[in-house]
Amino acid sequence: MTDSGCIFCRIASGEIDSDRVYDGERVVAFRDLDPKAPTHILVIPRAHVPSVADLEDGDAPVIGELLLAARDIAREEGLVESGYRLVLNSGAGAGQSVFHLHLHLLGGRQFGWPPG
Repeated sequence: MTDSGCIFCRIASGEIDSDRVYDGERVVAFRDLDPKAPTHILVIPRAHVPSVADLEDGDAPVIGELLLAARDIAREEGLVESGYRLVLNSGAGAGQSVFHLHLHLLGGRQFGWPPG
């Protein structure tokens, strides 16, 4: 299912151009237009899922591909040795601004803890 008003659905379908770095069966990934690190890639499901709270038990293959895609992209981007961060915000209070589930892959600089 897609949402015609959702920018990430439009990117996933190819309606909106993006700097795509991964194109899988259930998941696509592209470089963030407003990066917060030297490497900032968004990994999203093709199907419209607003947030983690909206996932269903049958979505396990999508979440699996989301994480495995992030792993593979991190390898391709040369981030494994230096480390990288995966961020998945759920809800406006956590910082989610686009309500289509997405995973941020961030790398290429030192990160502090705790975040936010």
